[in-house]
Amino acid sequence: MLCATTKKGIECFFMAKKGCTFAGGACHEIVQQCEGCGHVLTVESKKLCKAYPDPAAKWQFGACNLATHVQRKLQTEAKKVNPLKASKKAATGK
Repeated sequence: MLCATTKKGIECFFMAKKGCTFAGGACHEIVQQCEGCGHVLTVESKKLCKAYPDPAAKWQFGACNLATHVQRKLQTEAKKVNPLKASKKAATGK
């Protein structure tokens, strides 16, 4: 449904016929970590998140999983190889 509280006229998952069903009845403003994200929406001089109504909760335990401006690093561990077994395999031709 279309939001009738803070993001007027924008499609919102938390909007119902009775009003906003999110705790507090309205979306919260973004936090500093959200600056530069593609989901930031400016409405009546307030900066809000299009994807989640409480951005501070998303950043509480680390980076927001919806953040478009955060580069995630995948860590790949190098497999440890026993040099003695490796030399035996190479000698047998495996």
